[in-house]
Amino acid sequence: MSKAIQDLYPDNLAHCYGCGKNNPDGYQLKTYLVGDETIAHFTPEEKYTSIPGNVYGGLIASLLDCHGTGSAAAFACQAEGISLEEAPIPVRCVTASLKVDFKALTPMGVELELKGKLRSIEGRKIWVDMTLSANGTVCATGEILAIRLKD
Repeated sequence: MSKAIQDLYPDNLAHCYGCGKNNPDGYQLKTYLVGDETIAHFTPEEKYTSIPGNVYGGLIASLLDCHGTGSAAAFACQAEGISLEEAPIPVRCVTASLKVDFKALTPMGVELELKGKLRSIEGRKIWVDMTLSANGTVCATGEILAIRLKD
């Protein structure tokens, strides 16, 4: 996939602080579907520090949240044979439940990599398992239950 799933959201659904293309003050997180997983990268600024030299846990949860809903939308499109190269896509998801487990301190000053794998889809419910890594070390894992918005 050459386009980020968030860049395909219709303008009226693209204002999210974490990933909305229409929110210039947000993170601008971009999630890409690569085969059977999703990938995003983010380099945090120093203002997101908790313990000196490490990333604030709230940012980590926020990144997993946005990556998870973007992943859910991408996996829903993939399951329905909807081309992700066409914009706008008719799929947008919101978070129903998010679980985050912190595995290690997340170092500041390095690019973070987020990955998502589809667990299952049942109707409008989409479960995605995620990891957030820094320098090849998994710093956090997450699981999200995303709900597909009605048309």
